[in-house]
Order: sequence, then C-alpha cells, then structure tokens
Amino acid sequence: MNVYDKLKELDITLPPVSAPVGAYVPYVQTGNLVFLTGHIARKDGKPWVAQFGRDIGTEEGRSAARAVAIDLMATLQAACGGDLNRVKRIVKLMSLVNSTGDFTEQHLVTNGASELFGQVFGAQGVHARSAFGVAQIPLGACVEIEMIAELV
Repeated sequence: MNVYDKLKELDITLPPVSAPVGAYVPYVQTGNLVFLTGHIARKDGKPWVAQFGRDIGTEEGRSAARAVAIDLMATLQAACGGDLNRVKRIVKLMSLVNSTGDFTEQHLVTNGASELFGQVFGAQGVHARSAFGVAQIPLGACVEIEMIAELV
C-alpha cells in the first residue's frame, strides 16, 4: 500500500508544516519512535475557535479532528524525511477537546482523526488513544491532538 496513492484517492493535499509558536519543536525522534507536538484545529488557516457543548457539535468536531490529522500527517512526513511510507505504525493519539463540563462526546470528536489514520495507513494506522475534555486550549482552539508514531 502506498500512502500517497491513498491520500490522492481521498483528495487530501498535505499543507506546509506549521512553525512552532512557542519554545518547542514540531517533533522529536528517539530510536524508531517519533513524538509529534500537539497540533490545534484550524479552519481557513486560522485557529478553529469553539467550545463543545456551547457553540460546536460533535459532527462538526469530527471535521475539526480530521483537519488536525491532516496537519499531523504533514509534520509526520517531515519527520520521515519526506516519505510517509516509512511509517510502520501510528502508535498513539492524545486528543484534547475544548468542552463545557456537560459535554461527554470527546471520544466521538476524536474519531474524526482516528478514522482518517485508519483510512490512510490501513492496519498500521490503528492506534491506542486518549480523549480528554478540557476547559481551554491555546488560542481558543476546539481540538488539539498529539501523536506518537513508529518509523522503519
């Protein structure tokens, strides 16, 4: 399976890697594992500002999480030296969902990212995951996701 054929089939073009806006780097590799920093949801190039349970719903949130996954793949491609076919496994996602106290569908929001990784990477895209509701995310973004992947 060629990852780029799958991306083309899904009509996905990876964006340029976003420059860090703080004292961190986009990814760190140790051994065969690469740790990607948290990426926030963006819409039209700007932070996708919203809070679940107040002004955004689960289905729209799935789209936000999917958008984060596309950004994560762009950074992962940089970590792979430009070749996503070097991904042996998506190991884990951690998803932070900007939520009111009574919103309980963080796991369903995060499915937008998880399902895309499965579509793009097949069995290698199936991963462990955590999804948390949080009171706020930097810049007011609705979703932030970080990732751990294994490379060959």
